Amino acid sequence: MAETPAPAATRPRITALDALRLVSEILAIASLALWGFLAWPLPWAVVWGLGAPIVAILVWAAFVSPRAIFRVPSVVRTLVEVLVFVSATLALWDLNLPWAGLAVGAFCVVVGVLTGRRALR
Repeated sequence: MAETPAPAATRPRITALDALRLVSEILAIASLALWGFLAWPLPWAVVWGLGAPIVAILVWAAFVSPRAIFRVPSVVRTLVEVLVFVSATLALWDLNLPWAGLAVGAFCVVVGVLTGRRALR
């Protein structure tokens, strides 16, 4: 007898907004790494260049990611997300790249608002 195939697992569709969200997260982490490596003298450049993005990734994974370790209210998730993006913006600003900081900040805010609106639907 022929076996009937098991139903395929349904996965959520990945949209363009999901890709933009990933780009905004990568921009934030890269900005923090760039700041750490360029803003400090050498032994501290390695510590901050690796430490700042690692801390941001851990905080993101703990509170904001779709598979977050801690389930927190959406207000807390939003505050943590804003904290990561503001720190990336300020890091670029500290490197005397204010326009890059504003561009990253504006991009992350727009993507965050669009993602938040989608979550409310």
